Formats: sequence, C-alpha cells, structure tokens
Amino acid sequence: MTKTTDQLGALFTSAPGRLAERVLLATNTGRFYDTIPGPTGELLVGWSDAGVFGIAPDSEKERFLATHSRGDLAPIANKLPGRLRAQVTKAIDSGKLGAVDVDLSELTEFQQAVLRKTAEIPPGQLRPYGWVAREIGRPGATRAVGSALNKNPVPVLIPCHRVGKSDGTVGEYAYGPAMKRALLRHEGLDADAVDKAAGRGVRFVGSATTKIYCHPTCRHAQRIREENRIELRDVSAAASRGLRACKVCRPAAAA
Repeated sequence: MTKTTDQLGALFTSAPGRLAERVLLATNTGRFYDTIPGPTGELLVGWSDAGVFGIAPDSEKERFLATHSRGDLAPIANKLPGRLRAQVTKAIDSGKLGAVDVDLSELTEFQQAVLRKTAEIPPGQLRPYGWVAREIGRPGATRAVGSALNKNPVPVLIPCHRVGKSDGTVGEYAYGPAMKRALLRHEGLDADAVDKAAGRGVRFVGSATTKIYCHPTCRHAQRIREENRIELRDVSAAASRGLRACKVCRPAAAA
C-alpha cells in the first residue's frame, strides 16, 4: 500500500500557470471585461453569462477590477462577443437600455427597483431623487435612492446621471460632476442652464395654453413657447394656477 501511495505521489505535478483563467476563457463561463468607445471616453464593460455586471471609465480600471473581483479571481480581459457588443453599443448610443441584460443580482431589491426605474428616464431629461422614490412607492426614501444610485454597477447603461438633486440642480456623480455634465451634454441637455433655472427657484414649468406642467427637462416642457411658459416653484403653485400634471414625466411624484 505504501509503495502504491509513493508511486501516486510521484505523479503529482503543479497545474500549468493561469490554468483556471484558461479554462474560463475556453468555456466562456467566467467573468470578463473589454473596453469600448463611450460618449465621454473609453468604457470598461464587464460581463458574464448572467449579463453585464459592470461599467466604468477606462481610467478607473484598478477600481473596477477590485470591485468586481471574487476572492483571488478578477474579471479576465477578453473580447466582447459580437452580439453583446452590438447591444451595448446601441444602448449607449441611443441612451436606452433596450435588450441588454444587466446583472444586478448583488444588489438589494430596493437598489434594483431604484435602478430599473432610473433606466426609464429618457435621454436628455433629468428627474430628482424624490421622483424616483415616489415612483417606486417609497416616498420617504429620497436619501436611500441617492445611496442606491451611487452603487450603480452599470452607469451610462442605467443612466444615474439623469437623476439630480431635489433643489433642481444637476448634482454630483460617482465618477465626478464633470463626467455627469459631459454625459448630459452628449444627450443635448444644458446642465448649466438647468442649474441657473434651479437657482431662480424653478422646479416645474407650465404652459398657459395647455394648462399642463412638467419637469423642466421633459420633452413637452421644451415645446412650450416662451410667451406661454410659466415657471413654478412647487406643486401648490401649479395648482393655484389651475394646471394639471403631465402624464408623461409625472411631476407630482416629486412633490
């Protein structure tokens, strides 16, 4: 018995270098990342068979790998599959998530609800944290909404840059205010103009002709002619003028 054990022991050899990585690459069952062009520069895209699990500026590669590593195994550099590349590129170009599968499984149910609601905000428009909170049925969770957005693993795809502060200003961003403003500018929104209007106390905009009021960046608000434009500080100001809430941007949800 000892002889057999010794013979078996003699057969032992160390595994080839990077064997685990090579197996994952060969079977396409690991967690991978690639770099693609984005609206404000190169973006890292992390994916697995569960969907896209991470997006970050290429300048944040070290932080990206650390965030998405599991134990000693980090996502592996690989080429983004053609179909997924096309879907992600279309989503980024259009500003709409579309058919892209995103893996939010590591987030709480509340965080997932916040992000999925945020994904519904149209390109070039801004909603306050309170709007998201009310839309998901948690009107008192404005601060928690901000925290959930700060943990968004797939920014740009899920546009947390389209959520601003309750005072009407553009606000901060996980990768800095400059990137947030650049993303909004790419979508045709003038962030400086938004902040200036907020500085005047503008939270909503109404129309003297349609008698409807909206968030200032709603596409319907953009169509109001200057002579018919009514700037409003709050919902009560809209009610006092006999205005009703837009059914598209649902401004009353932010009240």
